[in-house]
Amino acid sequence: MKYLRILFSVGFAVCLFTTNYAQTKVYQTQRFTDTAPAMDGKFDETAWKAVEWSGSFIQRDPNEGAHPSQNTEFKILFDDDNLYVAIRAFDSVPGEIVRRLSRRDKDDGDWLAVSIDSYSDKQTAFNFGITSAGVQFDYMFVNDNVTDVNWEAVYYTATTTDALGWTVEMRIPLSQLRFAKSDKHSWGLNIFRYLYRRQELSLWQTIPRTAPGLVSLYGELKGLDGIKPRRGIELLPYTYVKATFDQEVKGNPFQTGQNYKGAVGIDGKVALTNDLTLNFTLNPDFGQVEADPSVVNLTAFETFFPEKRPFFVEGKNIFNFKLTGADSENNQNMLFYSRRIGRTPQLTLYPDSGIYVNAPEQTSILGSFKVSGKTRKGLSIGIIESVTQNEKATIDSAGVRHNAAIEPRTNYLIASVSKDFNKGTTTIGGIFTATNRSIKEPQLAFLPEAAYTGGLNAIHFWKNKTYYLSGRAVFSSVSGSEQAINNLQRSVARYYQRPDNTYVTYDPTRTELSGYGGTVEFGKAGRGNWQYLSYLTFRSPGLDFNDVGYLKQADEIQHLFWLRYRKFKPFGIFRWASANFTEYITWDYGWENTNKGLDFNANGQFKNYFTAGAGINYAGTTLSRGELWGGPALLLPPVLSFNVYAESDCRKKIIFRFSSSRFFGQQNFSNNHKYALEITYKPTNSLYLSLIPQYTTGFNQLQYVDNASFQSEPRYIMASLKRAVYELSLRVNVSVTPKLSLQYYAQPYIFAGEYSDYKVITNARADEVTNRFHQFSNNEISYDETIKAYFIDEDTNGEADYGFYKPDFHFLQFRSNMVFRWEYKRGSSLYLVWSQGRTDWQENGENEFGPYAKELWAIQPQNNFMLKVSYLVIF
Repeated sequence: MKYLRILFSVGFAVCLFTTNYAQTKVYQTQRFTDTAPAMDGKFDETAWKAVEWSGSFIQRDPNEGAHPSQNTEFKILFDDDNLYVAIRAFDSVPGEIVRRLSRRDKDDGDWLAVSIDSYSDKQTAFNFGITSAGVQFDYMFVNDNVTDVNWEAVYYTATTTDALGWTVEMRIPLSQLRFAKSDKHSWGLNIFRYLYRRQELSLWQTIPRTAPGLVSLYGELKGLDGIKPRRGIELLPYTYVKATFDQEVKGNPFQTGQNYKGAVGIDGKVALTNDLTLNFTLNPDFGQVEADPSVVNLTAFETFFPEKRPFFVEGKNIFNFKLTGADSENNQNMLFYSRRIGRTPQLTLYPDSGIYVNAPEQTSILGSFKVSGKTRKGLSIGIIESVTQNEKATIDSAGVRHNAAIEPRTNYLIASVSKDFNKGTTTIGGIFTATNRSIKEPQLAFLPEAAYTGGLNAIHFWKNKTYYLSGRAVFSSVSGSEQAINNLQRSVARYYQRPDNTYVTYDPTRTELSGYGGTVEFGKAGRGNWQYLSYLTFRSPGLDFNDVGYLKQADEIQHLFWLRYRKFKPFGIFRWASANFTEYITWDYGWENTNKGLDFNANGQFKNYFTAGAGINYAGTTLSRGELWGGPALLLPPVLSFNVYAESDCRKKIIFRFSSSRFFGQQNFSNNHKYALEITYKPTNSLYLSLIPQYTTGFNQLQYVDNASFQSEPRYIMASLKRAVYELSLRVNVSVTPKLSLQYYAQPYIFAGEYSDYKVITNARADEVTNRFHQFSNNEISYDETIKAYFIDEDTNGEADYGFYKPDFHFLQFRSNMVFRWEYKRGSSLYLVWSQGRTDWQENGENEFGPYAKELWAIQPQNNFMLKVSYLVIF
């Protein structure tokens, strides 16, 4: 009987815990009629007595389902205009609370966050966070579990620390939330607490780590009776002045050593309805945004850079239409790539001696408008309309000046719509983009006049969102002059002119190009330790959406399978661990295998909070269609690569991270070694230092140099290339208060490329690497030191048949950016920016770090200073 009682008690406890784990919690709020709570973090107003404390948080990480090491309680009140939240974060050792100052949106140290699903769609949540140091950070959850950190809100907070721990008092204006007209409301609710010293995350409404979603598993906030949606208007007018100081060039009327500029602009946000918001920007300037990192790209493919401009990053999830959802190279193929708007002018002028050109570095955005939002019935809508200026360069010849267009006036339209069904288990949507250029000048005829793309997507989840099946379909149509469409046919994305391309027709008289693509994907998203996905994606040769999207490679069919095992709960020596395996195979539209490979990665965190990982990748024989820049496809040997990393305890004041990657091409074809060391030092709560030196060295036996012709036959000239890259990234952040900070970023960059063993391709698909080319002998190649050029006498008759300039070079660049930011009023800021740039290119390509470093610092810098002031007005 005794054992039966024990068994019954244990069973009852397990059932009770399981019920609590799965049960949806409810918090009953109440309207107050007393004086509104003051934002001081003390909870001593009478109003707070109207509601009860709620707690019973559950740990999610590292010990899922366990009680947190420190308790948390909260209260919520409301009136006609605001939600009021009080949170008591108990801490038995208040002296160990980590209070690190930083700029807004940096959640360093202990923090709390309130997450509200005011749409009640179980898909979208607005998150209002605050650190123990008083730093605000906000973000959104979309599509149930996708984080959009670019969402910005205006809310008011205060924190205090006492003998019981720390507290937060928060006022969230209802204008910052989106909800329907109704007499009664029931919103999704969750509260997150992060205990930094234990790397512990606890939640009010528990959500398993293996759950495929977040918002759909929230608790409920009830009692919000009688509130009405607020259609707020936010205007942010600003003015800025710039001064540029550069090297004076005698005789050049455009490079006098100094330049001054000033302008005004405005950003705005208007709630059109309860669900839709209009964002706009007129005459924007993004001078406070950090510059892109330095890079040398020796391939024919375009370098992808992420978007950093606030107007385009906020709410970008609505316009996110990628061909594949997996984390792969294909993941960058997207129908909307906002970096196209305001891009560098696409026509570059190369003047003769004595002629000078003054050209803008970026295309001016006259105005951009964005309407976005989601209705209570699950309909998401997004529209962007942007107009860029007809940019002109000023050309000076002996004092006589005229203007030449280098970028036409362009209109960009992006429209996206999607609809959720059955609480987000099924979503159907689409996107349409249009790029229209007003091309009146003949020198701009190389650009398409009109480019249209469209896409449809659908995804369905089942078994509590454990499994999913999705499909995407896209099309494109581009029209323009024969020159414009000819450029598209001959571009690196498709190379119609390839001599071994037998399945498409190259037609230089075309004035239109169209194509299609799509992806079918199946996977297991959550529930349990295993995840997997498999997709088949395809892009026809004529597909192109690079006018306002990003497409690296058309003419491709790929199958991929990915499998991951993850263990979140601590076991053995690990706090958590994960391993994944990937298999892929690729064909072109002639169904010729172009690539295949296997990839395995594993990583984990030890119980001493050190983290480590390693990976291995095998890429089989590759048929590269872009290696010869329009020539026949070149067969490249298999490559075996490795990568490892290790990171010290991330809770400490000083953190070290070491990483290394190496790859080896078979038949001594190529190799590459990269080493990086990251040192992060936080000596005080207000100072952050980061230093990342990197060194890369490599060798490639077949690096493209140039092409030529001999006896009416094409020649593709290659060389062996030794390359070395030295990089250093330095960051210094000083936060005086959460609203007053100084940031400094600097990156010196050195690239050296030395070419040798020049050769010509003879059989691009020979079995052995050495049989694919002929290396020029001493009696076939000669060098002219005067003009820095090589000449080839292929038939050895004593006369040069063709030639090319010596390709050796080293590239030097230094970029730095210092930003002083003062948020003198909530949402209103003053920026003082100093940026410096040094860039040079020289012919020597030997690996000589010391001389290059001296040469870099001897370059005359360009210094830019900017003062920008904005003032937020809320109606």
